[in-house]
Amino acid sequence: MDTQTLKTFLLLAKLKNFTKTAEQLYIAQSTVTNRISELETELGKALFTRDKRNVSLTAEGLVFEKYAKRIISLEDCAFQDINSIKRYSDTVHIGTTNTIYECHLYPQIRNWLESHPDSALKVTIGHSTELLQAVQDGIMDTVYSYSPLYKKGFSCDIFAIDELILVTRTVDNPYKKGILKNELAKSKYLFCNFALQEVGSFIRELFPAHYSFQFEIDNSTKLIPYLLDLGGISFLPESLALPYLKDGSLSKISLSDFEAPKINCYKIEKVQASL
Repeated sequence: MDTQTLKTFLLLAKLKNFTKTAEQLYIAQSTVTNRISELETELGKALFTRDKRNVSLTAEGLVFEKYAKRIISLEDCAFQDINSIKRYSDTVHIGTTNTIYECHLYPQIRNWLESHPDSALKVTIGHSTELLQAVQDGIMDTVYSYSPLYKKGFSCDIFAIDELILVTRTVDNPYKKGILKNELAKSKYLFCNFALQEVGSFIRELFPAHYSFQFEIDNSTKLIPYLLDLGGISFLPESLALPYLKDGSLSKISLSDFEAPKINCYKIEKVQASL
């Protein structure tokens, strides 16, 4: 098993077609077929189900895909670190969710770069699950996540605490006197899927079981334009909404008969062993 074969596997998993995969890699289709066949033989499992036109991952293929991505990511990091030795004294890899980056990290990263001119910094924006796995695999040195990691060999400290607030656009705010819990299900609620955080469960439990939201998105920074253009209400971290609250384009809605939880942001690092 080599990384060339793994990259072929990952591209086929993405494109779901042998011909398109071969064309994108500039190799013969038979080469793609042989690489996948050899990989399946080595693993002793079928990774794809095949029909006349397309392929799809089997259950075993879905599991293997996660590990293949991690192996390729490790290889990329290794090459980057080796090449950076010539120019920089060291390279630091950090990972963060987009919201934490937007709300808290940019000023710190800017200051770090100014005070460490001989060091390289690699920043990866991703979801908490991917970031937590990356720091455990040694791909990243530090991760900033809404989800904690309580595991031996790793430190997990609260980096920042955010208020969770309910907001709407100011121009047509229908809840100037506040909102009752039982009014939420009747509202035009734009749902940000905080799937890996306590606040995700809190928000879903405010609505009836199996409630279907008209609009869902998994990135809170991308939700604000929809609030401003279409109206509606949504829970957001206060630090993210603050610029819009200050310029008056968004307004905070008071919660009349319930409270929202705090949002913890965690800084996670591998603990260095000491003698």
